[in-house]
Amino acid sequence: MQTILRSKTKTVKIDPNGPFTIIGEKINPTGRKKLAAALTEGNFDYVRELAAKQIAGGADVLDVNVGVPGLDDVAVLPQVVKLLGEEFDIPLCIDTPNPKALEAALKVAPGRVLVNSVNGEESSLNSVLPLVKEYNTAVIGLVMDENGIPNDPETRCAIAEKIIERAARLGIPIEDIVIDVLVLTVGADSNAAAVTLRTIELVRKNFGVNINLGASNVSFGLPDRDTLNMAFLGLAIHAGASCAITDPTKYTAFLKGCDLLMGRDAYAAKYIKYFRTHPVEEKK
Repeated sequence: MQTILRSKTKTVKIDPNGPFTIIGEKINPTGRKKLAAALTEGNFDYVRELAAKQIAGGADVLDVNVGVPGLDDVAVLPQVVKLLGEEFDIPLCIDTPNPKALEAALKVAPGRVLVNSVNGEESSLNSVLPLVKEYNTAVIGLVMDENGIPNDPETRCAIAEKIIERAARLGIPIEDIVIDVLVLTVGADSNAAAVTLRTIELVRKNFGVNINLGASNVSFGLPDRDTLNMAFLGLAIHAGASCAITDPTKYTAFLKGCDLLMGRDAYAAKYIKYFRTHPVEEKK
């Protein structure tokens, strides 16, 4: 099952049987004071810099979030989306909890975008899914609802089913639904990653849809986060995940290796191509 995204001229296919899709996470001001300040000042040079670095690092898609407290996201989000669409040829993932900002951005977004996100709450389903249908986008569905994030795989899977069914009522095809199975930090709950991995298996088995992760959440508050993030990504890919919102400047090489070892890179062509353009610095 393929989820198709497009920029001006490029097509990205999220495919559980194809190469892992990397959604660059850096254009998000949460925890990034420099970006928050730049967005507040209306200075988008740093946004350009972040986009360029992520694309050079191997991002297939760029997540775009302007969620700064007090910022008029209805005005700013479409400005940033338009800028990125004009200056960079890469599909976008529009990331906002505000339906008004989402619609404003969708009006100017090039190609075919991914919406981040809808969840199982009635208010979210009723406000986001009609926009997904109207603007012919794909959408990430978060397995949470009015009761929060369930701590068992079966309930998370039931919320995924609810999102898929509600989308189908509006004529949104199942291939346009990417389920985010959610992961919490193992620093607070040592079983958190195991619950997520089991949810991946259930969602893939029951619905066959593409599955997304916010990979860095798993290591929050713990030392050597990169090691934990890579270990989790490898396990998640084996369980059935097909894309992640993550840092391409850190993890693309690892993910290319996963593609090769999973038999998704014939003759190591993509792995070798990546390292020809991103040579490994010799360790002293």
